[in-house]
Amino acid sequence: MKWLMLAGCVVVGLAAFGGAMAVMGLLTPKSHVVARRAVYRASREEVWRAIAEVEGYPGWRKDVKRVERLTDREGRAVWREAGGQGEIVFERVEAVAGERMVVRIADPGLPFGGTWTYELAAVEGGTELRITERGEIYNPVFRFMSRFFDLGATIEGVMKSLGKKFGEEIVPVPDGA
Repeated sequence: MKWLMLAGCVVVGLAAFGGAMAVMGLLTPKSHVVARRAVYRASREEVWRAIAEVEGYPGWRKDVKRVERLTDREGRAVWREAGGQGEIVFERVEAVAGERMVVRIADPGLPFGGTWTYELAAVEGGTELRITERGEIYNPVFRFMSRFFDLGATIEGVMKSLGKKFGEEIVPVPDGA
């Protein structure tokens, strides 16, 4: 009987904790903006080619195992990336060669979504790349948990991997969005 009561208390405690996380998640904004920038010695054309040719991502992005091109939507490239977060479908919604690219998560079944905007600028000795994430976390429990993680970590990982592709050690820095 004592073990049954203890188990019941544990279940009630876990349910209360889960409920508290959900309530605190509901009080956390659904949307966020995170931006990072880094400078590469590579030319704007080289950086552009690396980020725009999605089929090449598995060759330099450690977080991408496979890319599968899907049928374009209204002339916009669509692909599925398989990696550490499972499979995610993306759509390129804007592209100005060598300058700007906007990619949107095109999978409505995920608990998160949003866009990444890549902006390239020629600078002395190379190229500055700025990536801005305008994201949303739909699930309130995930929103609560996101408070304990660096929302810019994925951007930083991509920027560092891109640096390694060009034989450089990159240190991304926060950039006001």
